[in-house]
Amino acid sequence: MRRRALCLAALLHGAGAASAATVEVEVEGIEPASGSVYVALCQGGLSEANCRDGQDQPASGPRRRFVFEGVAPGPYAVAAFQDVNGNRRLDRTGLGLPLEPYGFSGEAGRTGRPDFARAAFALREPGIAVRVRLARALGQR
Repeated sequence: MRRRALCLAALLHGAGAASAATVEVEVEGIEPASGSVYVALCQGGLSEANCRDGQDQPASGPRRRFVFEGVAPGPYAVAAFQDVNGNRRLDRTGLGLPLEPYGFSGEAGRTGRPDFARAAFALREPGIAVRVRLARALGQR
């Protein structure tokens, strides 16, 4: 009886164990400036509310590598920007266009509002490497 209980406990524990993966993000196109590069892992959309898991590093060098560990498999996208002036946010024009370098994973372009479906990738175990290229929407001022 004890052996059966132990087997059942092991099965239940294994069934409830969440699998996890790693997302490695290489950000390219960092401008030689002060400030930081912010990278967020987004799920379900590209709004700030959907991009809660984030990291930042100093904007030193033309590229930086970010690693997100222990991420549950599923559909994700990456959003990134370079905070050139150090105010910890992506500055925008009165019309909402970004003034600082930014980018997304996948095929999300800079021709209009970002689209999660075009930026998304399927995360599976053991993980994935993603590249994001930063660029300015309006050119440097």
